Amino acid sequence: MDARLNLLGSPVAAKILRHVTSAGKAVSDSTLPAATQELVKIRASQINGCGFCTDMHTKEAAHAGETSVRLNLVAAWREAKVFTDAERAALELAEQGTRIADAAGGVTDEAWANAAKHYDEEQLAALVSLIAIINAFNRVNVIVQQPAGDYQPGQFG
Repeated sequence: MDARLNLLGSPVAAKILRHVTSAGKAVSDSTLPAATQELVKIRASQINGCGFCTDMHTKEAAHAGETSVRLNLVAAWREAKVFTDAERAALELAEQGTRIADAAGGVTDEAWANAAKHYDEEQLAALVSLIAIINAFNRVNVIVQQPAGDYQPGQFG
C-alpha cells in the first residue's frame, strides 16, 4: 500500500507538518508526564483509525519502557486496572475531545473537572493541545492512507 500523497515530498504539506510538529514539541517539553502523552496519542489514534500514528506511538512508548500489558489495554482502559486515576482522566478527556461530533455538548464538565483534579493549568493546556495535535496528525494520515507498520522508534528525531 502506498500513501495517496507523499507528505514529506510536498513542500506545502512538509511546511505545515513542520509547524504542527513544532507545536507538539511545546507539549513534549511540558510537565505533562511522557507516559500520559503517549497513552493519549495512542487512544486518539485508535479512535480515529490512524494505523500510522498507532504504530508510531505504541513503538515509541514501548521504546521508552511502557509495558506491553498497558499498551495492549489502552483501547479498553476503563476495564483495566493498570492505569492511574490521572491517566484515566487524561484518557477520558482525550476520548471526549476526539469524539466531539458524537456528543452535542462536546467535552463534559465532569470529564474536565476530573482532569483538573490531576493536572495543573499548564499540564491541562499541554493535554488539550496534545489532543488537538494528535487529532490533526490522525486526520492527515487517514485522509492520505499513510501505511502503517514500518515505523522505527526515533525515526523523526
